[in-house]
Formats: sequence, structure tokens, C-alpha cells
Amino acid sequence: MYFNTEGANEVTYDAIVIGSGISGGWAAKELCEKGLKTLVLERGRMVKHGDYPTANMEDWELPNRNRMTPEELKEYKIQERTGYTITPAYQHWWPKDTEHPYTEAKPFDWIRAYHVGGRSLLWGRQSYRLGDLDFEANLKDGIAVDWPVRYKEIGPWYDYVETFAGISGQNEGLKQLPDGKFLPPMEYNCIELAVKERIKKKLGRDLTMGRTAHITTEWWS
Repeated sequence: MYFNTEGANEVTYDAIVIGSGISGGWAAKELCEKGLKTLVLERGRMVKHGDYPTANMEDWELPNRNRMTPEELKEYKIQERTGYTITPAYQHWWPKDTEHPYTEAKPFDWIRAYHVGGRSLLWGRQSYRLGDLDFEANLKDGIAVDWPVRYKEIGPWYDYVETFAGISGQNEGLKQLPDGKFLPPMEYNCIELAVKERIKKKLGRDLTMGRTAHITTEWWS
């Protein structure tokens, strides 16, 4: 006869993380690396290589040239409001609003993703820092609640995350777009370079390469 004398220990954790998206996934990584016994709970399915059936398909290979019909869009009314267009190419990643409704006292736009990794698989790899203009906006405009932190406190954590993830981009010295610990940016093509020069000359504005979670050189954090 076998007696389990470790029952309580087997179901006891130092930390429980709800959701495996960008925030939850990072929290779980940090907790585990610090030696805490960590449990991650995720409602969605595992995503493996090969689970991207439409990845290499062109619009003309998809239903309605990759456009949702009006009847189909009725299932995604809230998520459509965000401006993040749901198409047949990506439809299988989003749960239907009609199957997972929520009550709105005021409009609350929300994109959902029920799978391991959450919206970290849907974010287009774009990675931007909030800066002083963002952290001080509520106080300046008298809206909602002031942030309890400022950029100077969060900046070192951005450094930490970017160094681990590998974010490519161009430091521009713009207060509205804080610089970071970037890998070399992708090169502009000839058209982008001409547009960049024209915008700077005519409008005095800066066009910069997107800051993207895309490794562009040999690197290790």
C-alpha cells in the first residue's frame, strides 16, 4: 500500500499566474528563475509549429479575398471596434464576442486570444515604451487617476525586457518616443528612404523604423 505523504506540498505553490500572455508569461519566467514554485493557469490551447494554416496564403486563396462577410462580423462587434481587423486568415485565433459576451457600463474595447502565449502571438511584434508624456497625461489632463510611477522608475525595466527579448529599432532622441536598448534596425528600402527625407524636408517630421521584436544580428541577452 502506498501513502502519499507529500500531498499538501504537491499542490502548494509560491505563486500562481493567471494567463500566459505577455504579462503572465513574463511573470512566470521571472518567478521561476528566482526559484519560486510557480503554477501557470491558461484557459486556451497550446500553439505549436504547424498551427498556422493560413500563414503563407495570399488574399485570393482565402474566402472573399480575405474579407469577413457582414453576417460573420456580427459575431465580432466589440473586437471590430478596436480597428484591429479580423479576417478569415486570422479568424481562428479570436473567440467570438457572441459566445463570450461581457457587460459594458461604458464602451470597453477588448481583443481576446485564448491560447498559450495569449496576445503575445497577435501583437505584430511592435514594441514601444511609454514615456513621460504618457505617464503624466492623466494628471495634466485631469482625467481618471494619476499614474503612481514615472518613466524614470520604469525605464530600467524596459532596458531589462528589451535586452532579453531582442528589440530592433532606431534611437531618435524624441521625447514622445523614448529610446531603448535596441538591436540594429531593419534597413529602409529606397522608397521608404525617399519618403523619410521628403517628410523631414517638407514637414520637419521624423519617420523612423518600427521598433520590433525581431532579432537582426547575432545576439544573446
